[in-house]
Amino acid sequence: MHRHAIDRRTFLQSAAALATGAGAAGPAFAAPAPAALRIEEPYHGAVLNRRHGVQSAEGLKIPVRGLGPAAARVTVNGVPARREGDRFQADVVLRDKETDLVAVAEDQAGRQEARVRVAWDRYSEPRYRFSIDDNSFFLRDICQKNYASLFDCWYLQMLRELNRKYGAKFSVNIYYTTGDDFSLPQFSDRYRGEWRDNSGWLKLAFHAHADKPDRPYQDAPPEKLLADLDRVAEQIQRFAGPEAYAPPTVIHWGMTRPSALQPLATRGVKVLSGFFRLASGAYDVNYRWNDEVSEYLSRHDAWKDFDSGIVFSRIDIVCNNVPVDKTVPTLAPQIENPNTAEILDLFTHEQYFWPFYRNYIPDHPQRLDATLRWVTERGYKPVFFHEGFLGGRES
Repeated sequence: MHRHAIDRRTFLQSAAALATGAGAAGPAFAAPAPAALRIEEPYHGAVLNRRHGVQSAEGLKIPVRGLGPAAARVTVNGVPARREGDRFQADVVLRDKETDLVAVAEDQAGRQEARVRVAWDRYSEPRYRFSIDDNSFFLRDICQKNYASLFDCWYLQMLRELNRKYGAKFSVNIYYTTGDDFSLPQFSDRYRGEWRDNSGWLKLAFHAHADKPDRPYQDAPPEKLLADLDRVAEQIQRFAGPEAYAPPTVIHWGMTRPSALQPLATRGVKVLSGFFRLASGAYDVNYRWNDEVSEYLSRHDAWKDFDSGIVFSRIDIVCNNVPVDKTVPTLAPQIENPNTAEILDLFTHEQYFWPFYRNYIPDHPQRLDATLRWVTERGYKPVFFHEGFLGGRES
């Protein structure tokens, strides 16, 4: 797995060359080499919020921890660090949306410098995003049945009931085609008014050209991904209008070439969600990030790639995989950990709602209800990730 991602020991941790003096003692009496300076926490690209420090009108005070030569004087952004052996810690106040944390170590041997950049979610509050992938069957159903209203389709009616019950918002990620029997150009534009009137809680976004092949963009050139995205976006704008359109936040199978990220950002992509989980000895559904970034995301809500400007979000639950009685055991640990408690990324797939689908799940609607009820009762607010910063206020 190759990646243009940051190598923590080279790209992030820039170290000045150390001056060395000639000693009289032979090699047998040489002192051990001083520890290389590095910042261990926070991680480069960390998205920090009120749970990670002490927030006040002045800013967010966070601890910065790392390793450095035991005898060196270490400062972080000018703040003297406390030392314990080769470890250091300094409390630094974040005042901006993005901050470079610069650690400097100085001793008789010379000067070292290490740096990381972090993002501050200044106005963060508990929130959730609900994304539904692999959508195409409900559009085909509406087209073939020629309903008088979008909500004569039971699927959209179900989502509307969940919205009315919990205030839920849904990002519905769609395909261009289901195959020979339906594609988006066949969908009528006569429902534009309904799409517009419900766009405050219901958005349509690109997911892929079609369900198959699997992993369609894992090795595809960015031009292929963008062409498919543009075709779907054009159709959404045509039949639903700009109010109902949202930039994608999940690419089919969560895998793209690294070179696709900056082009995706030009299409308005601000957040991409994935699993970032280790399976069979490798991380997968991780947009091909390296193991270090993927491992970090497996334990945190979000991480920012500063090269593209895209924030990556870890999915907390896939409802079609989690029975109703397992919903709380799946979600409860997330809100007990400050690294995963602030933003819940909720997720499922459309096909499991339909009785004709080979893996139909009869209680799929109840799984969504259980998930939404639980997060709502705990004060989490529904958002769209493309609005503001991870769905929250930016300024």
